[in-house]
Amino acid sequence: MIIGELAIFPTSEGISVSRYVNEVIKVIENSGLRSYTGGMATTIEAPDLKSLFGVVEKTHKALLDMGARRIHIDLRVDHRTDKDATVISKLKALGKA
Repeated sequence: MIIGELAIFPTSEGISVSRYVNEVIKVIENSGLRSYTGGMATTIEAPDLKSLFGVVEKTHKALLDMGARRIHIDLRVDHRTDKDATVISKLKALGKA
């Protein structure tokens, strides 16, 4: 399992970008991948990089379709090959789930 943390938003559309972020969240939720949205980013569990990057590409396109002229993307990826890691397993290891 690959775990990605994605923050994507336009930097060209004024101070409040919540309508853009809401659209991005819809795209992620409709992807079929498990995700957890927080206050600053969304964590996505994907079976492979292609699936994760596909969602990133779709969120980017959604912002372009909304007229965004400049888009900021932060993507962090954790890919463990020694065991199956999930968001929940990471939280359990910290005693937080």
